[in-house]
Amino acid sequence: MLWTKELQLRRKMKDSIPEEHLYLGFSHQYGDSIFPLHTSISLFLLSYCDCKLFKIFLVPTGENADDQLVTKNLSLNLEVCLISRCQLPVVVQSCCLPAVVVKDGKFCRAGLSVVLRHIIQKTYQADPSKKDVLELLGFKKTCLKACAEVSRWTRLCEISIPLAVERFLTGSPENCQTIPPDVLELERKLGEPVRVHNDDKIRRQKLQQQKAGAKAALPVLAKEAAEGGELVEMHEHPLPSLELSIAFSKLLVQEGSATVNREPPHIRKTKTSDLPPLDHVFAEGLYFTLADLVLLPCIHQFLVSCKKQGKNLFNLPLISSWYQRVQEVPRVKQAADKCNMQLLQLPELQSTPEEQLQNSSLVPDELEEEHEDNHFIGGPRPTMTKLMESGIEAKFSPHPCPNWTLDWNSLPAAVSPGEGKMSRDRALRKQQQLNNLVAVVKKLAKPGDVIVDFCSGGGHVGIVLAHMMPSCQVVLIENKELSLIRAKERSDELGLNNVWFIQANLDYFNGTFNIGIALHACGVATDMVIEHCIKAQAAFVICPCCYGFIQNTVKFTYPQSHQFKEILSYKEHMILCRFADQTAVQLPLERRLIGKQCMGLVDLDRAWAAEGRNYSVQVISMEPESCSPKNNMLVGTPT
Repeated sequence: MLWTKELQLRRKMKDSIPEEHLYLGFSHQYGDSIFPLHTSISLFLLSYCDCKLFKIFLVPTGENADDQLVTKNLSLNLEVCLISRCQLPVVVQSCCLPAVVVKDGKFCRAGLSVVLRHIIQKTYQADPSKKDVLELLGFKKTCLKACAEVSRWTRLCEISIPLAVERFLTGSPENCQTIPPDVLELERKLGEPVRVHNDDKIRRQKLQQQKAGAKAALPVLAKEAAEGGELVEMHEHPLPSLELSIAFSKLLVQEGSATVNREPPHIRKTKTSDLPPLDHVFAEGLYFTLADLVLLPCIHQFLVSCKKQGKNLFNLPLISSWYQRVQEVPRVKQAADKCNMQLLQLPELQSTPEEQLQNSSLVPDELEEEHEDNHFIGGPRPTMTKLMESGIEAKFSPHPCPNWTLDWNSLPAAVSPGEGKMSRDRALRKQQQLNNLVAVVKKLAKPGDVIVDFCSGGGHVGIVLAHMMPSCQVVLIENKELSLIRAKERSDELGLNNVWFIQANLDYFNGTFNIGIALHACGVATDMVIEHCIKAQAAFVICPCCYGFIQNTVKFTYPQSHQFKEILSYKEHMILCRFADQTAVQLPLERRLIGKQCMGLVDLDRAWAAEGRNYSVQVISMEPESCSPKNNMLVGTPT
């Protein structure tokens, strides 16, 4: 449903969208690839999609890049030119590359996954007959949609593998003796059982095929024995892999060619737990997706380097098989040829020493701890008592302007959150929430300030601020394209010229700013916003949400402050986080009060962690508290 709405919005904008510019970084060339690898990946996808809808700019990181030297190796029939970083549109200068921006516009898409998904969508939008291109986005069109900050798979494909290969290629000889852990992690991932939306049906088909294969092998063995020949193993007479049949039938647009008749009773009655697992055909499972196109240029460069060094790839059989299999996909070799990628032909590898893959997980030990036991016994009182015995209780500062409110009736309709298509009651609560944030931001802001609305959604906070403070520049950052498009429509209706829109994960924004805000940033996103603000030495006004989703990540471990670390373990802190979500209005009053105290303690830990980095932080309750079950507000200013 959501994807249908997104397509409708795109079709609505089809005729009105001006030319788009694609900006790619350029540091150097290595073999047949342009570095950083994000650039080679982007060019490879453009080639595979046969997309010529973008004007392409290479942005050198050095000062002495030769225009002709760079472009002579690009046989893509694309218009490519060099541009210095200072010539970039201002909104793009605040983002990591790759980035796409509408010519002379203020809507920017930044980061590899966001840009690649946009290329696919725009290709299909321009030519709806290219359904195979749209299929690259996978089931429900979610391939690499989850941001790298929360999805380990997106992080592996988008960040870890490209960086690992770049370091491997540019490192000293002694550092290139071992396979990068991230590459080993991909090998391990390819060995995991595949899960797809209809895997039960496919696994039953596989069981039936296996039983049929076992029966078919007996006459072969008997015949060879009777002829005096040596006994051979069954895999020398295999039936076609069911996974391969399904995967390639989809690629060849022959849906149904891998279907079978209704399974016999003994197959239907087999327990799901007894069904054979499905093997990987491509990176995400059975089907060829964007993830394969992202990984191919990276793994190709890694394998080329290994071949030059005479390295044996016996411990990477799954990656080697995947690399060969991807080459069989229609148009992959043609796309590689256009990008001057000379794909290798590798020998088939049979096995991998188990010890080579041990300890290859990218998950640090402290991250594994949270998976061991997420079901806590008992309530939060023992943990709260433990803190109280050390003199730590939830503390709330007085609201600086509890009665301040916007005159909503005098504001244009497009400023009101009701324009976001929500119910009247919810719109009223949203107005009350905005009153709190705007009141505090107005006290902090001065003319010329840059205010960043992180996790902006439909722009409820950012659009109000842009309208109320025209002398400030407001930047909306949101990963969900549909929400940001709606926000831009509201901004255009108001005629605002002090708003930029950036579709990107938080890590891809590196601009300078004065105030960072976020209304109901989910779980760890609150801590990511605080971290961005501290690095920029910016003030922050943040309303946290979804405390129950807080967990250790690659960047954050909990508790954060040294005061809490001295008293609570990770699991004890998670107890507070889980119960901090128990504030819904339908819950008993006593339970809500405990939930509020847990919220206060979790946010106190955040506040003290920031104060340890030279910030002054207050934890305030929004007024009225009924405006949201998650009504805490963190206000921090650098000291």
